Amino acid sequence: MADAAQNEPREVGREEARKLIDEGAQLIDVRADHEWEVGRIAGATHVPLPELPQRLGEIDKDRPVVLYCRGGNRSSMAADALTDAGYDAVKLTEGIVGWSGEDLPLEPEGGYVADSGEASAILQAQKKPSHS
Repeated sequence: MADAAQNEPREVGREEARKLIDEGAQLIDVRADHEWEVGRIAGATHVPLPELPQRLGEIDKDRPVVLYCRGGNRSSMAADALTDAGYDAVKLTEGIVGWSGEDLPLEPEGGYVADSGEASAILQAQKKPSHS
């Protein structure tokens, strides 16, 4: 079973993630647009998971990459893809849910962790002011 462990992306906890970022690592949020808009970790760059293959050129291969999503599934896929492409990529354990649970800062002011999924995207869209 040693092979299975090698296929898992390396995970870092909140403390190690903050240390990596302080030392120059890139922080990438792979969640959907509606999730990004209502709350994100300060300093993150938004690259939704479906866009990752087309946007690899925006990510510096010479710097470590810390990826996060809501809870860990999407960032696992992203970390696997980046590692396969030659990046030093890790995922944030427990994603933004764990981060906000520790009362670590989110942007924008008053930001919160959105639910993932289609239904919440529709609900978020309905809350936006209409342009009519």
